[in-house]
Amino acid sequence: METVLRQAGEEALRHIRTSGRSGEAFLMHNRELSIEVSSGKVETLKEAEQTGLGIRVFAGGRVGFAYTTDLSGPAVVQTAQEATRITEFSFPDPYNGLPEGRQVYPAMRIRDDDIHSLPLEAKIEMARQVEREARSCHPSIQIIDRAGYEEHETSILIMNSNDLYAFGQANYCGLHVSLAAVTPEETQSGFAYSLQRKAESLDSRKVAKEAADRALRRLQARTIPSQVLPCVIDSQVTARFLGLLSSSIQADNVLKGKSMLAGRMGEVVASPLLTMVDDATYELGVAGFPFDGEGVASTRTMVVEKGRLTGFLYDSYTAMKAGFVSTGNAVRSFRSLPAVGSTSLMVAPGPHQLPALWEGLDKGLYITDIMGMHTANTITGDFSLGAAGLLIEDGRLTYPVRGITIAGNLLELLRKVDGVGGDWRFYGSKIAPSLRCSSLNIAGN
Repeated sequence: METVLRQAGEEALRHIRTSGRSGEAFLMHNRELSIEVSSGKVETLKEAEQTGLGIRVFAGGRVGFAYTTDLSGPAVVQTAQEATRITEFSFPDPYNGLPEGRQVYPAMRIRDDDIHSLPLEAKIEMARQVEREARSCHPSIQIIDRAGYEEHETSILIMNSNDLYAFGQANYCGLHVSLAAVTPEETQSGFAYSLQRKAESLDSRKVAKEAADRALRRLQARTIPSQVLPCVIDSQVTARFLGLLSSSIQADNVLKGKSMLAGRMGEVVASPLLTMVDDATYELGVAGFPFDGEGVASTRTMVVEKGRLTGFLYDSYTAMKAGFVSTGNAVRSFRSLPAVGSTSLMVAPGPHQLPALWEGLDKGLYITDIMGMHTANTITGDFSLGAAGLLIEDGRLTYPVRGITIAGNLLELLRKVDGVGGDWRFYGSKIAPSLRCSSLNIAGN
């Protein structure tokens, strides 16, 4: 695959050089496999591949961009010509430019040959296994909406006029199950998934049990009166809040004043128990890769250290504009220009087992689900979200709760964290533990 991509990239750069301009060729090949089963029978089996080339051309601070899914010589030349032509109509910006060619990339083991070589029937059996495990979890688990296996593989090659050359490959696989617990009075759903760098790390029993537990603990739920309570926040919910925070640590939003953290570098913005890192070099994270979307070497960026804001995420453009060095956080596909984005964004785990977070509470709420995160204000951090969970009384979980709303401000919530769990979980590109906060506004009946 590297040879095929390199030939197209070299052709693109040859044409750009003959026009007297500088440029970049970004090439990507993706392969995806999706399997879903129902009652042991294969319902969906889909394999898709896509290859593409994105070309950026620079001329006097102007940038032109075009892309193609055809890597034949004539198509590559035509795409380079189109990108070159667009530079004539774009606005000049002194911060547009290419990263340097000399890069030292971290050695990363992020491609598992077993995922690729495992027979298709074995992958189908993995999907069947998670379905069987789900059915055996509890007599009330009577509906399996879907159970499946998936895998993703990507190859990326970046070349530019500064003699930068970067090639990398990565893959990961996953299991998921969606089910329902049924009683004569009600039906409640549950969903769980796991994404792993290695096929051997997939645990069908664990995925099935998590989904079943989520459904079962929603049965016979009731609402509670409006009040202020200490709360334990499940790791899945922590990851959702981490997603809300992620836009505010991106340098483009900081420079535009569209960040709740703008102008606060060096300040205490969270509990001293919290440390947050964006680490594209973390091999177990499914977003890990040795370089970013511009070919800049990936790094480990400390964002918050013991509650103090210590860093933002930069690509080449925002780094030049702010007078910093790129942190290797340009994200993109071949269809788009680079933009700042997080990679493996994580909250460092703490010393406590999950039950220890609520065992010391006389009364509180364990929040297991939230709804409506898209309505939260990414600039101020204000949120008002539907929520569900379990009531905590005398240090133990008593009954399920639903029909409530939690409201507050993200930074205030982070400052109120007084306990961090050791239950570190992977949720795509977010990695998070459960948290305990001293108080949270709850609106109920």
